[in-house]
Amino acid sequence: MTRRLGKNDRWLLLILAVICIGICIFFYLQRGEAGAVAKVTIAGEVYGTYTLTQDQTIEIKIDGKVTNILKIQDGTADVTKASCPDHLCVHQKSISRENETIVCLPNQVVIEIEGAKASALDSMT
Repeated sequence: MTRRLGKNDRWLLLILAVICIGICIFFYLQRGEAGAVAKVTIAGEVYGTYTLTQDQTIEIKIDGKVTNILKIQDGTADVTKASCPDHLCVHQKSISRENETIVCLPNQVVIEIEGAKASALDSMT
């Protein structure tokens, strides 16, 4: 015996579809703007800030040894090589929007995209 969808079932499916579409639109609109610089920190200390408008390759060194290689190309930043055992930072996607990050935990390297202007609000506000 096959059961058909009733009128209430159709309304429920329609409402759920509208909610799902609304959530997708909300997250799409929350994406940050294109960033201007990539800030590299090692163990919480700023290592360097590099513009995304200039193609370059940065060797990130800790104690004189190259631990990570950051490649900035076409407005995106990407870790292409790392000395860590798991290479998770190498497998992360390229980043180009504000507040996106690439993290290499074994080497304590964090690469974060920031905008050109500093925000008047801080994390405590």
